[in-house]
Amino acid sequence: MVVSLSEIIRMNMQNSIKKLTLMAILTAIALIIFIIEAQIPLPIPTPGVKLGLANTITLFALFYGAGKQEKQGGVIPVASLGAINTFAILLCRIMLGAVFTGRPIVVIYSLTGGLLAFAAQVVMKRFVTKNQIWVCGAVGAVFHNIGQILAAMVITGTPAIAAYLPVLIIAGIITGIITGLAAQFTLGRLSGATKD
Repeated sequence: MVVSLSEIIRMNMQNSIKKLTLMAILTAIALIIFIIEAQIPLPIPTPGVKLGLANTITLFALFYGAGKQEKQGGVIPVASLGAINTFAILLCRIMLGAVFTGRPIVVIYSLTGGLLAFAAQVVMKRFVTKNQIWVCGAVGAVFHNIGQILAAMVITGTPAIAAYLPVLIIAGIITGIITGLAAQFTLGRLSGATKD
């Protein structure tokens, strides 16, 4: 089957629009989760412990794979978001989260932790399958906590803050597994729905 140049351009534009729309939706969902979670205090005495549910969206976007959509007898591939687009979603969520929560200091902690976690998750993605996203979530959460502790140590000039790290790492592993499983389950359901 011969496809014209105009058809290829049209298909690429459709995919670009679909990708941009998906990125906007995922950013909005992550932002809503972040804002709601910021309003809910956890009954844990250690400062800095939180569920990090917005990371579910980061993991989902990072592992969102290539799918196919039927269109007039032909197949239009829907490209994966990839690391760069996932990074854009994360960055938008962090910046908008600081604006909407009214806490500009959140940017420093979220950027430090988020960037370190994202880098760890991108590396881990090479070694895990879609059935092991929970591992990637746990590793990302641990690195997020390490990044936030480093930021706190620099901002406050207090190295003793590192004493919180063991508790934060344990909490990060638990919450990372939860967010990783949530992303894994969502991707699995999405894959099952596209096969039907």
